[in-house]
Amino acid sequence: MTRRAFLASALATQTPKRNVLFIAVDDLRPQLGCYGDPFAHTPHIDALASRGVVFERAYCQQALCGPSRASLLTGLRPDTIGVYDLETSFRRRVPDAVTLPQLFLRNGYHTENIGKIFHGSAIMNDRASWSVPERLHMVTKRDQYALAANRPKEDWVKTAATERADVSDDAYIDGRVATDAVATLERIRDRPFFLGVGITKPHLPFTAPSKYWDLFDRGRLPLARNPGPARAAASYAIPSYSELRSYGDFPKEGPISEAKMREAMHGYCAATAFADSCIGRVLTALDRLGLAGNTVVVLWGDHGWHLGEHGHWGKSTGYEAATRAPLIVSAPGVTRAGGRCRRLVEFVDIYPALAGLCGLRPPPDLEGESFVPLLRDPGRSQWKTAAFSQYPRPARPANGQSTDSILKGGVMGYTMRTETLRYTEWRRDHAVLETELYDHRRDPAETVNLAGDPNHKETLEHMKQRMAAGWKGARRAH
Repeated sequence: MTRRAFLASALATQTPKRNVLFIAVDDLRPQLGCYGDPFAHTPHIDALASRGVVFERAYCQQALCGPSRASLLTGLRPDTIGVYDLETSFRRRVPDAVTLPQLFLRNGYHTENIGKIFHGSAIMNDRASWSVPERLHMVTKRDQYALAANRPKEDWVKTAATERADVSDDAYIDGRVATDAVATLERIRDRPFFLGVGITKPHLPFTAPSKYWDLFDRGRLPLARNPGPARAAASYAIPSYSELRSYGDFPKEGPISEAKMREAMHGYCAATAFADSCIGRVLTALDRLGLAGNTVVVLWGDHGWHLGEHGHWGKSTGYEAATRAPLIVSAPGVTRAGGRCRRLVEFVDIYPALAGLCGLRPPPDLEGESFVPLLRDPGRSQWKTAAFSQYPRPARPANGQSTDSILKGGVMGYTMRTETLRYTEWRRDHAVLETELYDHRRDPAETVNLAGDPNHKETLEHMKQRMAAGWKGARRAH
């Protein structure tokens, strides 16, 4: 056989490159059927979970969409990229970073972005990551409503926190994202691709077609079990800013009535069901086009969201409700169908995992580690021993200020989640101002801060040492 014939034969028998369908969902809690929620209506996400692995304890690096996504997409932690707000590009601090989709682009993949993958602003988007310009990725408040009465005259004014409208799915931005994603799959099906599909719901405002509201009985939906602040909580634990209260039809301060809380809970559930339906349309197209057998599907919520836990309605904390988010991975030939993993994983681990699944060499400076071994064996016992998140106070800079203004004289909260505990330090510069310690074995809702309890002095000292060792000290033994 000639060399040319040999090479042609080798190429013909090579396994084709795995595609990646990368689905980001804004403000999505693990309030899904596949995570055990009895009230959720998420059949399409649940079906994806039945084909792959559900990570039950996955944590973002900062509970705010811009920083969380920038960290995940660079594989670097917030302090490395210097992104803590919605106005700062990671390329200011790390201009030569190779993003996750950019790695695929450099390795011969076609990369496209429909909807919100990066934060969705001119500053935080990253044109270098995509083969073609992003679409439907910059969404204003006007874009979030179907009813003219709710659309503000100015794009970013917040009017109604909820909307129930008798309209088609495509009357809302996520319906149009799903329609575009299906058409894109049909167009790029014959080449290796990395397709980012960003769904904005259930981000506020909680808007969805009426049929998704009809799935729920508002009176039966449970409210938060821990509606008050944690006992002895740090003064920095809950931000002064409440996202829900920033909308015109909710009180700016004081108690929120039970009727309004139930309205918000109903809206969140309806918006989640709507997001699930949009995702289902894309997954159905993947199957119909014969692409499912060679496509890695990753679905993640960029962070959690407080639905009244600790009296808060929003993100921006270091508590479990804000830092824990859904992560589901289906990798044909690798994942065990219906797998469930309780090991600790972080969003910075997604980048090296996807690179490994697709046979790509990631940059050497990534700050996560591939969880591919957990996809093969979800019950594996030896793994990283802690997950790390952070959040600054003040939670957001004042108008016209940048990330730098948060750090000058501000406080940064660093929180560490182990198998059984959560430990948080609130620091100004290097000085620790306040600490928090929560025992998830006895107090999974994080209602009692044990940091000042003398009975837990040894545990507190141990956690201080582990925090000082940082994420490198928590890595699994190889």
